[in-house]
Amino acid sequence: MQGDDPGLAVARIALGCGNFGGIGSAPDFFGQGLTEDEAFALMDAAFGAGIDWFDTADAYGGGRSERAIGRWMAARGVRPRLTTKTFNPMEAGGDHGLKPGRVARQLRSSLDRLGVDQVELYLAHEYDPDVPLAETFGAFGTAQADGLIGAYGVSNFDAPQLAAALAAGTPRAVQNSYSLLARQDEPDLLPLCAERGVAYLAFGPLAGGWLTGKYRRGAAYPAGSRMTQRPEPYQDLVAGATFDALDRLEAVAASRGTSLAGLALGWLLADERVSQVVIGPGRPEHLAPAAEALRHPVTEAERADIEAAVAGLPGGSRSQEAGQ
Repeated sequence: MQGDDPGLAVARIALGCGNFGGIGSAPDFFGQGLTEDEAFALMDAAFGAGIDWFDTADAYGGGRSERAIGRWMAARGVRPRLTTKTFNPMEAGGDHGLKPGRVARQLRSSLDRLGVDQVELYLAHEYDPDVPLAETFGAFGTAQADGLIGAYGVSNFDAPQLAAALAAGTPRAVQNSYSLLARQDEPDLLPLCAERGVAYLAFGPLAGGWLTGKYRRGAAYPAGSRMTQRPEPYQDLVAGATFDALDRLEAVAASRGTSLAGLALGWLLADERVSQVVIGPGRPEHLAPAAEALRHPVTEAERADIEAAVAGLPGGSRSQEAGQ
Protein backbone atom coordinates (compact mmCIF):
# COMPACT_ATOMS: atom_id res chain seq x y z
CA MET A 1 0.00 0.00 0.00
CA GLN A 2 1.40 3.35 -0.95
CA GLY A 3 1.90 6.20 1.49
CA ASP A 4 -0.22 6.54 4.61
CA ASP A 5 -3.53 5.76 2.94
CA PRO A 6 -5.29 3.19 5.16
CA GLY A 7 -7.44 2.04 2.28
CA LEU A 8 -11.20 2.05 1.87
CA ALA A 9 -13.01 0.95 5.02
CA VAL A 10 -15.67 -1.61 4.14
CA ALA A 11 -17.59 -4.21 6.14
CA ARG A 12 -16.01 -7.67 6.09
CA ILE A 13 -19.21 -9.23 4.76
CA ALA A 14 -21.83 -7.64 2.50
CA LEU A 15 -25.25 -8.89 1.53
CA GLY A 16 -25.37 -9.35 -2.24
CA CYS A 17 -28.80 -8.35 -3.53
CA GLY A 18 -28.45 -9.50 -7.15
CA ASN A 19 -31.30 -12.00 -6.81
CA PHE A 20 -33.92 -9.46 -5.71
CA GLY A 21 -36.46 -9.39 -8.53
CA GLY A 22 -34.17 -11.08 -11.02
CA ILE A 23 -30.96 -13.02 -11.48
CA GLY A 24 -28.29 -10.38 -11.68
CA SER A 25 -28.38 -8.08 -14.68
CA ALA A 26 -29.83 -10.57 -17.16
CA PRO A 27 -32.94 -9.05 -18.81
CA ASP A 28 -34.32 -12.52 -19.53
CA PHE A 29 -34.76 -13.02 -15.77
CA PHE A 30 -36.11 -9.60 -14.77
CA GLY A 31 -39.14 -10.15 -12.55
CA GLN A 32 -37.91 -13.55 -11.39
CA GLY A 33 -35.57 -14.32 -8.50
CA LEU A 34 -36.76 -13.37 -5.02
CA THR A 35 -40.08 -11.64 -4.55
CA GLU A 36 -40.10 -8.42 -2.57
CA ASP A 37 -41.49 -10.24 0.48
CA GLU A 38 -38.70 -12.80 0.24
CA ALA A 39 -36.13 -10.04 -0.17
CA PHE A 40 -37.52 -8.26 2.91
CA ALA A 41 -37.21 -11.47 4.97
CA LEU A 42 -33.63 -11.92 3.83
CA MET A 43 -32.68 -8.30 4.58
CA ASP A 44 -34.34 -8.57 8.01
CA ALA A 45 -32.30 -11.68 8.79
CA ALA A 46 -29.04 -10.27 7.44
CA PHE A 47 -29.35 -6.93 9.22
CA GLY A 48 -30.36 -8.72 12.41
CA ALA A 49 -27.23 -10.85 12.10
CA GLY A 50 -25.05 -7.74 11.94
CA ILE A 51 -24.58 -7.53 8.17
CA ASP A 52 -24.92 -3.80 7.60
CA TRP A 53 -23.51 -3.41 4.06
CA PHE A 54 -25.78 -4.22 1.12
CA ASP A 55 -24.47 -4.63 -2.43
CA THR A 56 -26.69 -4.00 -5.44
CA ALA A 57 -26.66 -2.52 -8.96
CA ASP A 58 -29.02 -0.43 -11.06
CA ALA A 59 -29.65 -3.30 -13.49
CA TYR A 60 -30.21 -6.04 -10.92
CA GLY A 61 -33.72 -7.12 -11.71
CA GLY A 62 -34.05 -4.10 -13.98
CA GLY A 63 -34.14 -1.78 -10.96
CA ARG A 64 -36.15 -4.12 -8.74
CA SER A 65 -33.25 -4.82 -6.39
CA GLU A 66 -32.58 -1.16 -5.58
CA ARG A 67 -36.30 -0.50 -5.28
CA ALA A 68 -36.76 -3.37 -2.80
CA ILE A 69 -33.84 -2.16 -0.69
CA GLY A 70 -35.24 1.36 -0.68
CA ARG A 71 -38.69 0.20 0.39
CA TRP A 72 -37.20 -2.02 3.07
CA MET A 73 -35.09 0.81 4.50
CA ALA A 74 -38.12 3.10 4.57
CA ALA A 75 -40.28 0.44 6.21
CA ARG A 76 -37.70 -0.55 8.83
CA GLY A 77 -36.24 2.88 9.52
CA VAL A 78 -32.67 1.63 9.16
CA ARG A 79 -29.83 2.54 6.83
CA PRO A 80 -27.22 -0.06 5.89
CA ARG A 81 -24.17 1.10 4.00
CA LEU A 82 -24.59 0.65 0.27
CA THR A 83 -22.70 -0.30 -2.86
CA THR A 84 -24.37 0.10 -6.24
CA LYS A 85 -23.07 -0.07 -9.79
CA THR A 86 -23.79 0.88 -13.38
CA PHE A 87 -22.98 -0.36 -16.87
CA ASN A 88 -25.60 -2.91 -17.90
CA PRO A 89 -28.91 -2.10 -19.63
CA MET A 90 -32.04 -1.66 -17.55
CA GLU A 91 -34.14 -3.49 -20.13
CA ALA A 92 -33.58 -5.78 -23.09
CA GLY A 93 -32.02 -3.71 -25.86
CA GLY A 94 -31.59 -0.69 -23.61
CA ASP A 95 -28.55 1.54 -23.55
CA HIS A 96 -25.51 0.54 -21.54
CA GLY A 97 -21.98 1.69 -20.83
CA LEU A 98 -20.04 4.33 -18.94
CA LYS A 99 -20.48 7.56 -20.86
CA PRO A 100 -20.49 10.48 -18.42
CA GLY A 101 -24.03 11.53 -19.22
CA ARG A 102 -25.34 8.04 -18.72
CA VAL A 103 -23.40 7.64 -15.47
CA ALA A 104 -24.94 10.84 -14.08
CA ARG A 105 -28.44 9.76 -15.13
CA GLN A 106 -28.10 6.24 -13.78
CA LEU A 107 -26.67 7.36 -10.46
CA ARG A 108 -29.56 9.75 -9.92
CA SER A 109 -32.06 7.00 -10.74
CA SER A 110 -30.27 4.62 -8.35
CA LEU A 111 -30.44 7.16 -5.53
CA ASP A 112 -34.14 7.70 -6.26
CA ARG A 113 -34.92 3.97 -6.14
CA LEU A 114 -32.89 3.52 -2.97
CA GLY A 115 -34.40 6.61 -1.38
CA VAL A 116 -31.02 7.96 -0.23
CA ASP A 117 -28.92 11.03 -0.91
CA GLN A 118 -25.62 9.14 -1.14
CA VAL A 119 -24.20 5.65 -1.54
CA GLU A 120 -20.96 4.74 0.18
CA LEU A 121 -19.46 3.05 -2.89
CA TYR A 122 -20.24 3.36 -6.60
CA LEU A 123 -18.74 0.95 -9.10
CA ALA A 124 -18.31 0.72 -12.85
CA HIS A 125 -19.91 -2.70 -13.27
CA GLU A 126 -17.84 -3.62 -16.34
CA TYR A 127 -14.96 -2.27 -18.38
CA ASP A 128 -16.24 -0.12 -21.25
CA PRO A 129 -13.81 -0.19 -24.19
CA ASP A 130 -15.77 2.56 -25.93
CA VAL A 131 -15.38 5.23 -23.26
CA PRO A 132 -12.04 6.52 -21.93
CA LEU A 133 -11.71 5.74 -18.24
CA ALA A 134 -10.77 9.35 -17.54
CA GLU A 135 -14.18 10.47 -18.83
CA THR A 136 -16.05 7.96 -16.68
CA PHE A 137 -13.99 8.82 -13.63
CA GLY A 138 -14.59 12.49 -14.31
CA ALA A 139 -18.30 11.80 -13.87
CA PHE A 140 -17.60 9.75 -10.76
CA GLY A 141 -15.44 12.57 -9.37
CA THR A 142 -18.20 15.10 -9.97
CA ALA A 143 -20.66 12.85 -8.14
CA GLN A 144 -18.18 12.55 -5.30
CA ALA A 145 -17.72 16.33 -5.12
CA ASP A 146 -21.50 16.74 -5.08
CA GLY A 147 -21.78 14.35 -2.14
CA LEU A 148 -23.69 11.69 -4.08
CA ILE A 149 -21.09 8.95 -3.57
CA GLY A 150 -18.50 8.36 -0.91
CA ALA A 151 -15.95 6.54 -3.06
CA TYR A 152 -15.83 4.89 -6.46
CA GLY A 153 -14.30 1.80 -7.96
CA VAL A 154 -14.64 -0.85 -10.64
CA SER A 155 -15.94 -4.39 -11.07
CA ASN A 156 -15.05 -7.25 -13.41
CA PHE A 157 -11.72 -5.60 -14.28
CA ASP A 158 -8.56 -7.62 -14.88
CA ALA A 159 -5.10 -6.47 -13.81
CA PRO A 160 -4.23 -4.46 -16.95
CA GLN A 161 -7.64 -2.76 -16.84
CA LEU A 162 -7.21 -1.90 -13.17
CA ALA A 163 -3.74 -0.53 -13.88
CA ALA A 164 -5.26 1.68 -16.57
CA ALA A 165 -7.98 2.74 -14.13
CA LEU A 166 -5.37 3.72 -11.55
CA ALA A 167 -3.61 5.82 -14.17
CA ALA A 168 -6.87 7.56 -15.11
CA GLY A 169 -8.37 8.23 -11.69
CA THR A 170 -8.57 7.13 -8.06
CA PRO A 171 -10.64 3.95 -7.89
CA ARG A 172 -10.69 2.77 -4.29
CA ALA A 173 -12.03 -0.74 -4.85
CA VAL A 174 -12.34 -3.57 -7.36
CA GLN A 175 -15.08 -6.18 -7.08
CA ASN A 176 -14.45 -9.45 -8.89
CA SER A 177 -15.43 -13.08 -8.80
CA TYR A 178 -13.12 -14.91 -6.41
CA SER A 179 -13.45 -18.25 -4.67
CA LEU A 180 -11.63 -21.52 -4.19
CA LEU A 181 -12.82 -22.43 -7.69
CA ALA A 182 -12.17 -19.05 -9.35
CA ARG A 183 -8.68 -17.84 -8.50
CA GLN A 184 -7.76 -16.00 -11.68
CA ASP A 185 -6.95 -12.78 -9.81
CA GLU A 186 -4.21 -14.26 -7.63
CA PRO A 187 -1.17 -13.88 -9.94
CA ASP A 188 -1.53 -10.23 -10.92
CA LEU A 189 -4.60 -8.36 -9.71
CA LEU A 190 -4.43 -9.12 -5.98
CA PRO A 191 -0.77 -8.04 -5.77
CA LEU A 192 -1.64 -4.85 -7.66
CA CYS A 193 -4.43 -4.11 -5.18
CA ALA A 194 -2.06 -4.64 -2.26
CA GLU A 195 0.59 -2.43 -3.83
CA ARG A 196 -1.77 0.43 -4.66
CA GLY A 197 -4.09 0.29 -1.65
CA VAL A 198 -7.17 -0.80 -3.61
CA ALA A 199 -9.79 -2.71 -1.62
CA TYR A 200 -10.50 -6.11 -3.14
CA LEU A 201 -14.15 -7.18 -2.86
CA ALA A 202 -14.93 -10.81 -3.66
CA PHE A 203 -18.30 -11.75 -5.14
CA GLY A 204 -19.36 -15.28 -6.02
CA PRO A 205 -17.54 -16.73 -2.97
CA LEU A 206 -19.43 -20.03 -3.27
CA ALA A 207 -19.04 -20.30 -7.06
CA GLY A 208 -22.73 -20.35 -7.87
CA GLY A 209 -23.42 -23.05 -5.29
CA TRP A 210 -20.57 -25.37 -6.25
CA LEU A 211 -18.93 -24.76 -2.88
CA THR A 212 -22.07 -25.62 -0.92
CA GLY A 213 -22.08 -29.29 -1.90
CA LYS A 214 -25.43 -29.02 -3.67
CA TYR A 215 -24.06 -30.37 -6.95
CA ARG A 216 -23.27 -34.07 -6.81
CA ARG A 217 -21.39 -36.26 -9.23
CA GLY A 218 -23.82 -37.92 -11.64
CA ALA A 219 -26.89 -36.30 -10.02
CA ALA A 220 -29.39 -33.86 -11.51
CA TYR A 221 -28.95 -30.22 -10.56
CA PRO A 222 -31.39 -29.03 -7.88
CA ALA A 223 -34.39 -27.12 -9.20
CA GLY A 224 -33.87 -23.38 -9.08
CA SER A 225 -30.09 -23.63 -8.73
CA ARG A 226 -27.71 -21.53 -10.78
CA MET A 227 -26.86 -24.55 -12.91
CA THR A 228 -30.51 -24.73 -13.99
CA GLN A 229 -30.81 -20.98 -14.60
CA ARG A 230 -27.55 -19.41 -15.78
CA PRO A 231 -25.08 -22.30 -16.04
CA GLU A 232 -22.77 -20.78 -18.65
CA PRO A 233 -20.24 -19.20 -16.25
CA TYR A 234 -19.78 -22.52 -14.47
CA GLN A 235 -19.64 -25.03 -17.30
CA ASP A 236 -15.88 -25.43 -16.89
CA LEU A 237 -16.52 -26.81 -13.39
CA VAL A 238 -18.49 -29.78 -14.68
CA ALA A 239 -15.56 -32.17 -14.53
CA GLY A 240 -14.39 -35.12 -12.51
CA ALA A 241 -11.47 -33.11 -11.12
CA THR A 242 -13.89 -30.59 -9.61
CA PHE A 243 -15.92 -33.28 -7.87
CA ASP A 244 -12.71 -34.88 -6.60
CA ALA A 245 -11.61 -31.53 -5.16
CA LEU A 246 -15.02 -30.99 -3.57
CA ASP A 247 -14.78 -34.41 -1.93
CA ARG A 248 -11.41 -33.44 -0.45
CA LEU A 249 -12.75 -30.08 0.73
CA GLU A 250 -15.74 -31.74 2.38
CA ALA A 251 -13.33 -33.99 4.26
CA VAL A 252 -11.39 -30.95 5.51
CA ALA A 253 -14.66 -29.27 6.52
CA ALA A 254 -15.84 -32.39 8.37
CA SER A 255 -12.52 -32.63 10.22
CA ARG A 256 -13.09 -29.17 11.72
CA GLY A 257 -16.83 -29.58 12.24
CA THR A 258 -18.02 -27.04 9.71
CA SER A 259 -19.95 -27.06 6.46
CA LEU A 260 -18.28 -26.91 3.07
CA ALA A 261 -19.76 -23.45 2.50
CA GLY A 262 -18.51 -22.26 5.89
CA LEU A 263 -15.05 -23.55 5.02
CA ALA A 264 -15.03 -21.78 1.64
CA LEU A 265 -16.09 -18.47 3.19
CA GLY A 266 -13.62 -18.93 6.03
CA TRP A 267 -10.81 -19.40 3.51
CA LEU A 268 -11.64 -16.03 1.97
CA LEU A 269 -12.02 -14.26 5.31
CA ALA A 270 -8.60 -15.55 6.38
CA ASP A 271 -6.97 -13.79 3.41
CA GLU A 272 -5.87 -10.31 4.45
CA ARG A 273 -5.83 -9.27 0.78
CA VAL A 274 -9.63 -9.66 0.62
CA SER A 275 -11.34 -6.59 2.07
CA GLN A 276 -14.94 -7.76 1.69
CA VAL A 277 -16.81 -10.94 0.83
CA VAL A 278 -20.17 -10.41 -0.90
CA ILE A 279 -22.51 -13.29 -0.16
CA GLY A 280 -25.69 -13.91 -2.16
CA PRO A 281 -28.04 -16.08 -0.08
CA GLY A 282 -31.44 -17.02 -1.41
CA ARG A 283 -33.10 -17.59 1.96
CA PRO A 284 -32.42 -16.51 5.55
CA GLU A 285 -31.06 -19.95 6.45
CA HIS A 286 -28.39 -19.50 3.77
CA LEU A 287 -26.77 -16.89 6.04
CA ALA A 288 -25.63 -19.65 8.38
CA PRO A 289 -22.30 -20.41 6.60
CA ALA A 290 -21.21 -16.77 6.98
CA ALA A 291 -21.87 -16.88 10.71
CA GLU A 292 -20.10 -20.23 10.84
CA ALA A 293 -17.05 -18.82 9.05
CA LEU A 294 -16.84 -15.94 11.51
CA ARG A 295 -17.19 -18.27 14.52
CA HIS A 296 -14.56 -20.72 13.27
CA PRO A 297 -11.72 -18.76 11.63
CA VAL A 298 -9.51 -20.73 9.26
CA THR A 299 -6.00 -21.21 10.63
CA GLU A 300 -2.81 -21.13 8.59
CA ALA A 301 -2.52 -24.92 8.83
CA GLU A 302 -6.12 -25.36 7.68
CA ARG A 303 -5.55 -22.91 4.86
CA ALA A 304 -2.69 -25.09 3.62
CA ASP A 305 -4.95 -28.17 3.75
CA ILE A 306 -7.70 -26.33 1.88
CA GLU A 307 -5.38 -25.18 -0.88
CA ALA A 308 -3.90 -28.66 -1.18
CA ALA A 309 -7.42 -29.98 -1.73
CA VAL A 310 -7.88 -27.81 -4.81
CA ALA A 311 -4.32 -28.09 -6.10
CA GLY A 312 -4.26 -28.95 -9.78
CA LEU A 313 -7.54 -27.29 -10.63
CA PRO A 314 -7.25 -24.58 -13.28
CA GLY A 315 -8.48 -22.02 -10.75
CA GLY A 316 -11.18 -20.57 -12.92
CA SER A 317 -11.05 -18.02 -15.69
CA ARG A 318 -14.51 -16.50 -15.31
CA SER A 319 -14.41 -12.74 -14.90
CA GLN A 320 -18.16 -12.27 -14.73
CA GLU A 321 -20.30 -14.61 -12.72
CA ALA A 322 -24.03 -15.22 -12.79
CA GLY A 323 -25.66 -12.80 -10.41
CA GLN A 324 -23.62 -9.94 -11.81
